[in-house]
Amino acid sequence: MLTLQEFIDDSIIAAPAEPVQLSEPVPIKDVPTPALIIDLDLFEKNLHKMQTYLHANNIGLRCHTKMHKCPIIARKQIAAGAIGVCTATISEAEVMQANGVSEILITSPVVTPEKINRVIKLGVNNPNLQIVVDDIEVANLFNEAAKRSSIQLNVLIDLDPGMGRTGIETGEPALLLGKHLTANCSNLKLNGLQMYAGNCMHIDGFENRRAKYNHIMARGGETKTLFEEAGIAVPTFSGGGTGTFNIEPGLGLMTELQAGSYIFMDIEYREIGGEDSPRFEDFEPSLFVLVTAISKPQQRLITIDAGFKSFASDKMVPEFRDVEGVIYHWGGDEHGIIQLTNPSREISLGDKLPMLTPHCDPTVNLYDYYYPVRNGVVEELWPITARGRSQ
Repeated sequence: MLTLQEFIDDSIIAAPAEPVQLSEPVPIKDVPTPALIIDLDLFEKNLHKMQTYLHANNIGLRCHTKMHKCPIIARKQIAAGAIGVCTATISEAEVMQANGVSEILITSPVVTPEKINRVIKLGVNNPNLQIVVDDIEVANLFNEAAKRSSIQLNVLIDLDPGMGRTGIETGEPALLLGKHLTANCSNLKLNGLQMYAGNCMHIDGFENRRAKYNHIMARGGETKTLFEEAGIAVPTFSGGGTGTFNIEPGLGLMTELQAGSYIFMDIEYREIGGEDSPRFEDFEPSLFVLVTAISKPQQRLITIDAGFKSFASDKMVPEFRDVEGVIYHWGGDEHGIIQLTNPSREISLGDKLPMLTPHCDPTVNLYDYYYPVRNGVVEELWPITARGRSQ
């Protein structure tokens, strides 16, 4: 018999996290489908492009692991210069910390006793752990728990950018929380502010996106000024994402960017538009789902082995990487139906073809392993260790 915490701990320890070395390289044509594949050349290009850009603009990169859920990738991002990672859930943080990643920010509020205890357990072994708070009573609970464990826990105040999702109201309500933390929570160390305007990441058109983002984040800047005028330092201002990476320098507010999708990219991001292009192409798609053509029920239709259980989408449909003149239709859990309107190449039964993901984050959560590909072959597998870690 196990306690719930013992079960969680054991499941994390048992979950594979290191590369699985194959005894011999596997050509991509022999990879079983559907499979989540990474073009390593493009992956590395995206990795270094974002890091180089942010470094030149004196902004830290705190990559969001909710997108890739893979300690291997997190360690590669840190090795390339990232200051750390952020996670959406405690369980993602537990996986990252158990596998050698210590600079962690949990970006969602935690309020229940059992989850507070899990955060404290992480903090006992990791002085670099950070959380967000947006409520005085919850801050008190964390302070009491940290005091019982004789630790000081790093916190950021989470500001609501107007999404009505999480965060405290900007301005005086946030300042009141800040004053409470500094005056009454001796076991919490206030490191600054978080303000993630997720409602801006996918606004179509660069100028539209910049105007809306700057307008929303002005409230964050005003709040930072209120803190500083009250004698409360704000060394960290965390937020933003892939969709605003090249807007942040002009704003001059963020000290660290919570970007995630840049390393893989997807159709939804591509369609928002770039600074000098109708498509957002600053980073190239490096993540694909490899599929197989399995049936030809009609002359102008081909069925592939990838449906709702292989792709996650808010509104877009998958597209082939290198076949044009076809339209994907959802065909159920395991199937996609390809309408051959004017195909740029013939698709035959048994053909294996890569497809772009509509939305990379939830698509990743459908798979156990990545198949990293270079020069047409796979030499190892990368476990998606935090898959399903939604608690």
